[in-house]
Amino acid sequence: MNIIDRRLNPKGKSLANRQRFLRRARKQILDAVREASARDGITGPADNRIRIRADTLREPHLHHGAEGGERWHVAPGNKEYIEGDRIPRPPQGEGRGRGGSPDGESEDAFQFVLSRDEFIDLFLEDLELPDLLRKELREAEGVTPRRAGFQTSGAAANLNVVRTMRNSLSRRIALRRPRPEDIAAREAEFSRLSEEEAADPATLAEIAGEIEHARRRARRIPFIDPIDVRYNRFEDVPRPAASAVMFCLMDVSGSMTAHMKDLAKRFYKLLYLFLSRRYKRVEIVFIRHTHIAREVDEETFFSSTESGGTVVSTALEEMVRVLRARYPREQWNVYAAQASDGDNMPADNAHAVALLEQSILPLCQYFAYLEVGPEDERYGGSTELWRAYQRIAQTGMPIAMRKVNHRSQIYPVFRQLFSRDKAVRSEGVV
Repeated sequence: MNIIDRRLNPKGKSLANRQRFLRRARKQILDAVREASARDGITGPADNRIRIRADTLREPHLHHGAEGGERWHVAPGNKEYIEGDRIPRPPQGEGRGRGGSPDGESEDAFQFVLSRDEFIDLFLEDLELPDLLRKELREAEGVTPRRAGFQTSGAAANLNVVRTMRNSLSRRIALRRPRPEDIAAREAEFSRLSEEEAADPATLAEIAGEIEHARRRARRIPFIDPIDVRYNRFEDVPRPAASAVMFCLMDVSGSMTAHMKDLAKRFYKLLYLFLSRRYKRVEIVFIRHTHIAREVDEETFFSSTESGGTVVSTALEEMVRVLRARYPREQWNVYAAQASDGDNMPADNAHAVALLEQSILPLCQYFAYLEVGPEDERYGGSTELWRAYQRIAQTGMPIAMRKVNHRSQIYPVFRQLFSRDKAVRSEGVV
């Protein structure tokens, strides 16, 4: 069904301009939401106040231009001036302009409040899991119409001409409906015999009777009868939704300071919020590691205080074990996000790289590595683990790497890792 809006534009307004205005205002709101999330956090106070420039909210309108062209004006006379007089400039402050506000506020900023759900929905609007593929699922979502035979009633658009004509032909053959060519042949024979002088009147009468009988029978048996008509039948079948699993690997060893753990937890909380709100069929596996790794529940992942040495490969080995046990490649989209300070035993880097290259990345749609650093210094150097992962990224494997050392960097980095813009993902490293 096509709906065509034939309403006239309001006086002085253009519907095309109105649409451009709405798109422009929405971009301003999205930019304000992202700025506020970087400043206050996505799960900040419920009263999320957003400020945008008021001049961007003015709707464009059409009017006659004040300059250009030739115009003639007829003005009434006056008692003060005559032609050639010079009119003095108005005193300061009496012009048409408006002065600034005494308290510094003006109409350049428009402030309004978003609910927490609206704020989060806007923040997550253009994010998605990269390269999500449709695979065999355990649960289904939605329905899709599919051909399911024929029926005797339906819409004209669903008429099945082939099946209708086949039924018509079968009925006409079964009832022995005279064919038009057979009637035409008998009529030709009757005409030929009528022209012969020695024609038998009885034979002519018999042939004429057969022709009349055939015509009546053809009229009684229609070419297409309502019982012949068939329509395509459709039934709704479940439409599968893509299934995915996200592995969250977090380093909680002794080298991770409280500030670094806070950065990692903030990143994972944002990731958990993003997955739970945007996808219904995504499972999350939490893995914590020191010199040993184990799968834990959500509460333990975010609140446990255990510590120890650092062996990164243990987390990767645990991920491989869970993958093989519960998430076959042909049924699941596999994603992983790893957060670490980059500290690792030098002898373990080669083993970690081998696990990524041979066992994990070939099964993953996307692997995100977040390296957290201290807050009191600029992040300039590279750790051994970063350089090892960087060499993997340069080969074109699906791994993206980012560094953060301050809370304000979490949200921009998260958007870079999970933006719909594939060009950002394909960069691999920064």
